[in-house]
Amino acid sequence: MNMDRVNCSFYFKIGACRHGDRCSRLHNKPTFSQTIALLNIYRNPQNSSQSADGLRCAVSDVEMQEHYDEFFEEVFTEMEEKYGEVEEMNVCDNLGDHLVGNVYVKFRREEDAEKAVIDLNNRWFNGQPIHAELSPVTDFREACCRQYEMGECTRGGFCNFMHLKPISRELRRELYGRRRKKHRSRSRSRERRSRSRDRGRGGGGGGGGGRERDRRRSRDRERSGRF
Repeated sequence: MNMDRVNCSFYFKIGACRHGDRCSRLHNKPTFSQTIALLNIYRNPQNSSQSADGLRCAVSDVEMQEHYDEFFEEVFTEMEEKYGEVEEMNVCDNLGDHLVGNVYVKFRREEDAEKAVIDLNNRWFNGQPIHAELSPVTDFREACCRQYEMGECTRGGFCNFMHLKPISRELRRELYGRRRKKHRSRSRSRERRSRSRDRGRGGGGGGGGGRERDRRRSRDRERSGRF
């Protein structure tokens, strides 16, 4: 990182700095940006259920991934449906106060990001008020910890670069694949939807399983009191 005597290079690249307001360098908050940050919004159940001796208990890795995928899908879908097309969304799995649970959403259009920040600051998630702000982060490759991606970060959760938590491959295909579908003709997508509805009605195991999954999700959502 180049050392700028005036501007904080950590804030510029990562949108967060461990010194916060006490930092001796400037944190230039952007007046417009494609990216918004939802601060401290993701709660990792493995971190909150660590036992006194530091062992991870109670939550298995499989449950952890399911919980995370559901959280990611809910937030991603809410952003696209309410505010506009999402180019990229990332969630920090760091433990430092300035990064823990931060969600970064990069919209295709700056106007959508601005609209999202204004609206989200009047909303609640999981029983907590949302704190949203425009973020200077535009290139997540610059902001993330490369060692973490290779499984070699020795600083652990208190690293000052983003430890971006990956979603499952299936969910990535489903969420980011939507935009390719959008460019196809609407009639084809309508036809596909009606076909899948017919399949669901046809009884085979698939339709019932999907409906059961949806019911389970809505139940979980009610329990967790989300958006």
